[in-house]
Amino acid sequence: MNRRTLVALAALATAFVSPLALSQGKDIKIAIIASKTGPLEAYAKQTIVGFHMGLNYATGGTMMVAGKKLVVIEKDDQGKPDVGKAALAAAYADEKVDIAVGPTASPVALAMLPVAEEYKKILLVEPAVADSITGDKWNKYIFRTGRNSSQDAAANAVALDRPGNVVAILANDNAFGRDGVKAAKSFMKNAKIVHEEYLPVGTTDFTAGLQRIVDKLKDQPGNKYLSVGWSGSPTPFPKIADLDLEKRYGIKLATGGNILPAMVAYKSFPGMEGALYYYFGIPKNPVNEAMVAQHYKQFKAPPDFFTAGGFSAAMAVVTALNKTKGDTDTNKLISTMEGMSFDTPKGKMTFRKEDHQAMQSMFHFRIKADPAFAWGVPELVREIKPEEMNIPVTNKR
Repeated sequence: MNRRTLVALAALATAFVSPLALSQGKDIKIAIIASKTGPLEAYAKQTIVGFHMGLNYATGGTMMVAGKKLVVIEKDDQGKPDVGKAALAAAYADEKVDIAVGPTASPVALAMLPVAEEYKKILLVEPAVADSITGDKWNKYIFRTGRNSSQDAAANAVALDRPGNVVAILANDNAFGRDGVKAAKSFMKNAKIVHEEYLPVGTTDFTAGLQRIVDKLKDQPGNKYLSVGWSGSPTPFPKIADLDLEKRYGIKLATGGNILPAMVAYKSFPGMEGALYYYFGIPKNPVNEAMVAQHYKQFKAPPDFFTAGGFSAAMAVVTALNKTKGDTDTNKLISTMEGMSFDTPKGKMTFRKEDHQAMQSMFHFRIKADPAFAWGVPELVREIKPEEMNIPVTNKR
C-alpha cells in the first residue's frame, strides 16, 4: 500500500468520526468574575474558593463532565461596573467560555446582564443580591444561585415584623442597599419604618449617619430597632457596638448574616435575632458536611458565608451539565435549568422557571456569645422554607 493510499484512508477515517466523539475532547470553559480587589475582596475570594471546591466535589475530584474537562478562568471586576462588563464580554468573545459565574456586587451585575443577552450565553449570578437582577433588568440568559433582596427581607421580617416595633434602616447607597430597603418595606406589614439612612460602600466614619438614626429613633414609643443591611468593608458594627445604643437609648440591633470577621462585632449583641443565608454550623446535610470538612482540612478554618454561595453555583453548573451530557448549547442549558433542583450546602435549591431565581431556605437565628468562638454565634431558631416566603416575580417576561 503506497503512501498516497494511506493518506487517503486516514482522511476518510477522520471524515467518519462522529460529532459526539469530537465534542468529547472539547473543554468546557467557565469564567468566574468577582471583585478580587476593592471593598468586597473578602466576599469574592470566598466565592472563588467555594466554586473550585464545589466543582471538585460535584465531579468526584475528576473536574470532568461527560468526558470533558472543566476549565475555570478567573477575572477581577474590581467592583467596577464598566470593568465587569468588559471582562464578561472578553470572556464570551475571546476566551469562548460556555458559562459565566459572578459577580460579587449588584451594580456590576446590572452592567453585565445585557452582555449575556448580546452573546446569548448564560450568566449564573452569584452572589450579587439586588432584586432587579432577576426583576425588571432580567433576561432569559440570567440564572441566580445567590439569594435576592426579597428573600433577605422576607426572612428578616420573620424576626422583626411585629406590632409595636419601630425601625430605622442603615444600608449601602447602591443597588444592593436600595433594593434591599425597598424589599424590606414591602414585607414589613406590622412594624413601622421611620428612617432610611444610605451611606456609600467604603464608608470609614459612620458617626454622622448613626447620629441621624439615633435622633429619629430615641423618642419613638414602642420597641426600637436599628436594622442594618450592609455589604463591604469596613462595616458599621464596631461603631454601633461602641455607641452602646441599647443601654443609652433602648435601641436594639437587627441584622442578617455576614462573613465571620464582620460577625465578631455581633458578640456584643447576645440575643440579637435576624435571618441569614448561611452559617456553617446550621445546615445538616451531606453536602454541607463535606464542604465544612474539606475547608477545615485545606484552610484550618470553617467555610464562610460566600464560600457556600460559590459551592452552590458549582453544584448548579455540574448538575446542569450532567443532565445535558456535557452539551453546552445555551438553549439546551436554559431548558434544562428552568425548574431544575440541585443539592447545595444550604440544602436543596430550585431555579424558578419564571425568573431563574433559586428558591432556597433561609435561617432565623439568635446570637449567642460563645467563648469558644471569636464571633457571635448564630444559633438556629428555625429554618424558613422557600414555600413560606412569598417572593414576588417582578420581571417583564
